[in-house]
Amino acid sequence: MSRLAVGEAAPDFQLQDQRGNKVRLADFKGHKLLIYFYPKADTPGCTRQACSIRDARQDLADLGLAVLGISPDPVGRQEKFDAKYALAFPLLSDTDHRVAQAYGVWGEKTGYGKKTMGIIRSSFLIDEEGKIIRAWYGVKPEDTVPQALKALGRG
Repeated sequence: MSRLAVGEAAPDFQLQDQRGNKVRLADFKGHKLLIYFYPKADTPGCTRQACSIRDARQDLADLGLAVLGISPDPVGRQEKFDAKYALAFPLLSDTDHRVAQAYGVWGEKTGYGKKTMGIIRSSFLIDEEGKIIRAWYGVKPEDTVPQALKALGRG
């Protein structure tokens, strides 16, 4: 698993969101973007993380920052997660893990004494030209928003 570094071009992608719309990294050219990868929709940590982003929506928008969440969940599960918590930002379905692998967030994890492959919760701040400003691998759910705000000079 190779990690992305500050200044590198963010890997391009095209994935479906919770409504079945195609979303591409290129759609955000000219805007700052926070992409966060989470293991599984509607689990405790992922719910805390998504709701903290939802609750900070205005602060993030004031900074001109768009947000995308990405997990290996299918579109239908993403849709239910969005509806249940009124998240109102794109949740992208990466069922084959290609995008997660490109961002270096698909890897071996240990849980309950078992080793499995999965998403390593991570966040990326991307500039208007598609370059990595910051990368946080292994981020805690509650740290995603504060770290992004701090990186943008607000926090």
